[in-house]
Amino acid sequence: MRVRVRPFRAGLAPPLFLWLLTVAGLAVAAPGPASEAPFLAQNDAAMAKMHTQMMGVRPTGDADVDFVNMMVPHHQGAVDMARAVLRYGHNEQIRRIAQEIVVDQQQEIVAMRLAVGQPLPPSSPAPTQAGSAQRSPMPMAHHGPGAAP
Repeated sequence: MRVRVRPFRAGLAPPLFLWLLTVAGLAVAAPGPASEAPFLAQNDAAMAKMHTQMMGVRPTGDADVDFVNMMVPHHQGAVDMARAVLRYGHNEQIRRIAQEIVVDQQQEIVAMRLAVGQPLPPSSPAPTQAGSAQRSPMPMAHHGPGAAP
């Protein structure tokens, strides 16, 4: 049997391959402006922590508990990544979405833990917006199903 290997072309790597590299800790952020380095570092740390915690979950014999044990780090990873963009991002629409992600994902973590009788995580303050003291707080609009953002 002969296997044909196609050469790798930049920008065409399959998403699964990139995910595997990230999980293995081998992914390297694409070069970008030096000003983006702190965001990339915080975001990469959040993703690495999330993947490590998710992969470390051991089956308990209870599908509900196992689901929660895998989903909590997934949701916390989303919170941590949203906090990174709140700290370093500038697009007001993305910042609003990130704020909603923080609130929604934290509420879902609490709901899942309560549903399986796990203790609640310690409460944490609202995300700070370092370097944005001159920005005014953004109003949070709650969007239900079918509502326009």
